[in-house]
Amino acid sequence: QVQLVESGGGLVQAGGSLRLSCVASRLTFSSYTMGWFRQAPGKEREFVAAINWNGGRTYYADSVKGRFTISRDNAKNTVNLQMNSLKPEDTAVYYCAASPWPYSGSIDRFTSWGQGTQVTVSS
Repeated sequence: QVQLVESGGGLVQAGGSLRLSCVASRLTFSSYTMGWFRQAPGKEREFVAAINWNGGRTYYADSVKGRFTISRDNAKNTVNLQMNSLKPEDTAVYYCAASPWPYSGSIDRFTSWGQGTQVTVSS
């Protein structure tokens, strides 16, 4: 069974930065599209960013474009999310997810999920 373990969450002031990491195991990592999603209290889980199998294509939600950067290291089975200029509305649990298909905009295509890491941005 695929295992995804996130790290790097925490408490930061508005305008600050955090770097999330996700280490994957029990999968052929370089064959998977990887994504980050987030869920705030009382809200639906929403897409944040995704990256294709070799890092050649990236996708971002409009709300984070220009502030967040997704990257991957296939040699280390790791996907990262660099978050800059954080805002209070970025507060959420952030989840790493893996999809065996190319990114299509559908959350349903992400078949494996991590447990999540809390990001809290204070104003």
